[in-house]
This record gives sequence, C-alpha cells and structure tokens, in this order.
Amino acid sequence: MDELAEAAGITVRTLRFYRERGLISPPRREGRIAWYDDHHLAKLRTIAALLERGHTLNGIADLNTAFESGKDVSEVLGLGEPTEEEPVRLTPQELADYFAGEVTPENLLTALDLGYLATDGDAIVHISRRLLDVSAALVKEGIPLAAVLEAGRAVREHAEALAGLFTELLREHAEEKDIQRLRPLAKSVVEAELSMAMDRRLREP
Repeated sequence: MDELAEAAGITVRTLRFYRERGLISPPRREGRIAWYDDHHLAKLRTIAALLERGHTLNGIADLNTAFESGKDVSEVLGLGEPTEEEPVRLTPQELADYFAGEVTPENLLTALDLGYLATDGDAIVHISRRLLDVSAALVKEGIPLAAVLEAGRAVREHAEALAGLFTELLREHAEEKDIQRLRPLAKSVVEAELSMAMDRRLREP
C-alpha cells in the first residue's frame, strides 16, 4: 500500500479512503501480503485526472458504480457477430475528455442502457467510433449529451424497423450468401431518403 500510494502521488490515508469508498478494487492477497498492480495505479491516476477536471468523489463513485453495473463488451457486441463498426477502447479520463462536463452518472447509465458503452476489464468500450465522434461533435456544438442520447434512442427504434424491412426484402429475393454483399445498397436507400427528408423539413417555416 505504501508503494502504491507513493507511485500515485497520494498519501496512504487517501488510498485507504478510496478503498473504503469502493473507488479501487481490493488487492490480491497471498497470505498476509496484499499485492497491488498496474490496474490499481491506473485507476488512481484516472481518479486524480477526473478530480482535476472538477468531478467530485461522489460523482466518481457514481460513475464507477454505473460501469460496474453495465454489460461487458461480449454481451454488447456479441462475440463472433459481423459488424462494420469499429469499437473504441477508452479510459474514464479519455471518455470525460470527449464530453467535457457532460459525463454524469445519468448520461452514463443511459449510454450503458442503449448499449453504446460496455466494459472490458478496467477499460471502457464504445461500440462505434462513428457514433462516438458524431456524439462528441454535437456536444461541442452546444447540444446537451442527454439530448443527443435521447435522440439516439429514437433513431435506434427507427433503425431497427428499417433493418427489419430490408432484411426481410433481401431474404425473400436474394440468396443468403449474397445478403452481406447487398447490405450497402440498403444503406444507400436510407441515406438518400434521409437526405431528401432533411431537405423537406429544412424548407418548412
């Protein structure tokens, strides 16, 4: 514990306090010896970085609880399932940097519920780099993250319906082996229709 506290630049008393709050996991024990490792040091450095960015210990504890109650990456992504999206591994500090001031326990729980975020050991995984980058860009333009997430929930419902429509169409009229090859055609139809719908909406007073 002394060595870990020194490496993290904190006092042993502070380290004990963090342990009591559940901010770091217990050490691995061998008899009377308690072993801390790089994961504990990384968590302490993340806590320090979040505190520097204005997060409170209560808020950090809530974030920690939110992640621990979330699904792991295999549940969200589905091992072996095909995907065109690129998952992104993040530390809590990096996630906070993407959405400065907006990474609240409420927003995290919404993101976990939607399946945008998952856990992989001590790391956080966002299921899609494209969604992560677009969400961050919208927040930087002044749109609250909570509103972005609720819009994402609504889009998810419509996207599921569209995916069902095109999957049934292709399975009815194409060979199963050709469905992945024809998938981009379905996406092009959706993109074109969305573009024209945006044109119509933007022309409205």
